[in-house]
Amino acid sequence: MININSIASASAAANQLNQNNRNLQRSLAKLSSGLRINSAYDDAGGLAVSIKLSASIRKTEAASANVGNAVSFLQTQDGVLSSASGYLERMSEMAILCMDETITADDRAGYITELTSLKASFVSLLSEEFNGTALFDAAGATLDVITNENGDVATIAQPDLEAISTALSTLVFTDETTAATANTGFTTQITALGRLIAANGAEQRRMTYAQDILGVNQTNLEAANSRIMDVDVARESTEYSRLSIVRESGIAMLAQANTSAQSILRLVQ
Repeated sequence: MININSIASASAAANQLNQNNRNLQRSLAKLSSGLRINSAYDDAGGLAVSIKLSASIRKTEAASANVGNAVSFLQTQDGVLSSASGYLERMSEMAILCMDETITADDRAGYITELTSLKASFVSLLSEEFNGTALFDAAGATLDVITNENGDVATIAQPDLEAISTALSTLVFTDETTAATANTGFTTQITALGRLIAANGAEQRRMTYAQDILGVNQTNLEAANSRIMDVDVARESTEYSRLSIVRESGIAMLAQANTSAQSILRLVQ
């Protein structure tokens, strides 16, 4: 049957053309944004997973910043402990020098003056801070560090430098005999300080490992999220070309369908 009141073929061609145009616009949006998913319409399930992965990535970045701050704290602490070690080494050296029977009382007086100054400098180390947080604590305080996206905590013990400072306050020398006694005390405190430095090094290594793990986790999370969200440019470019051809074909077919009525009119002329 030939019908001039309703051109079904033209309507079908128009509907198909509209659908092709929508698909073409979505393909263009993917290529321009670089994302496979620009809205929930594109992949609702994939978008939901991506949101969870993005949250994990952000939390991992925050945990990495926390651990990085802890490493900086420990490195600052290590620098102060190194200064303390230099003070102790000099004190012990002066004790040995004062054991020399060939030096005069005036010579020893100079060493005693320097010893007093070094002790005062050592005491000043106790008040050192990192961003307002004390580097040392005699009360057994700890520093809690968030080490992963789940909020797990690693505890860093604050070294007790005050105990060494207190012991140093009792170590004095005025002659060969007291210098020998003081030297024994300095050696004991050097050993104690060595333990604090070793503990600091162990904590630095532990935090560095935690930071490395966070870096690996973040890389893997970003890769997983990329596989879900990022567009395959080569594949989408091919799809875009296909849709462009289909659209041009649809436009031509719609024009052809719209001219069919004119052919019918020629039959009755």
